[in-house]
Amino acid sequence: MSLLVVGSVAFDSLKTPYGMEDNILGGSATYFSVTASFFAPVKVVAVVGEDFGEEQIRIFSQRQIDIQGLERAPGKTFRWCGEYDGDMNQARTLETQLNVFETFSPKIPDAYLDSRYVFLGNIDPPLQLSVRRQVPKARLVACDTMNYWIQGKPRELRQTLAEVDLLVINEGEARMLSGVENLKRAAREIRKLGPRIVVVKRGEYGACLFMDDCIFFAPGYPLEQVHDPTGAGDTFAGGFMGHLARTGDHSEANLRRALVYGSVMASFAVEEFGLRRLLRLTPAEIEDRMAEFKSMTHFDV
Repeated sequence: MSLLVVGSVAFDSLKTPYGMEDNILGGSATYFSVTASFFAPVKVVAVVGEDFGEEQIRIFSQRQIDIQGLERAPGKTFRWCGEYDGDMNQARTLETQLNVFETFSPKIPDAYLDSRYVFLGNIDPPLQLSVRRQVPKARLVACDTMNYWIQGKPRELRQTLAEVDLLVINEGEARMLSGVENLKRAAREIRKLGPRIVVVKRGEYGACLFMDDCIFFAPGYPLEQVHDPTGAGDTFAGGFMGHLARTGDHSEANLRRALVYGSVMASFAVEEFGLRRLLRLTPAEIEDRMAEFKSMTHFDV
């Protein structure tokens, strides 16, 4: 089944202990769609500027990614500049230029309105809610958020959460949103706001799934080097939602598999700068790493 993502497409400039890169393609919708396209057809709604060229378009068009909803507006594409040091678990933002993204108002093409799986990337909560209400036939709607919206638009964010099925959020933001330090209790409080499924990203330590009476934990894949963690969270979400869209199965067992696929895809993304590793990734490599995950975490009771 096809998968709709609404989010940002950007140019990133960043520095890590492994080097510097300028003006590489990034953004939540970019990382998500490239990743999810390994599993299912993806439809993208985002905005870019006049500086977005054919080289960038080809990254989408060469995959099963529909960019009919990629709006081109006068001006420059959203740009972000950041720096990582130490354990690279947190980026330090040096500069943000919203450019055309500042006035972005998602327009869902008619051909996208019957999407069954929807991911609302990290954008203004009222925009997320507007998109959610345009796709009433969706079987599963997930969203992401961040501390900026949790602190700056708490009422609007809660209105959005009341109408989605699944929230993907990092560990610190889960505590901030819930007002609870204990992660298990934090997930319980978040589920009271609307999402029946909560996925908590824990960076290099993996991710947790909370639903009904289920708690499932997937560790992070052990890597010798992490070159660029910029798109890890959106890559994780792309793997998770892509697997669900491919299978159409929302059972607990399949949600657990989806969590591991998310961790697998994120582990590839951080191995090189930007999209570089994802763009030369093969389905066989994905399945090989899934098998490694199973081998590393399996034990007999």
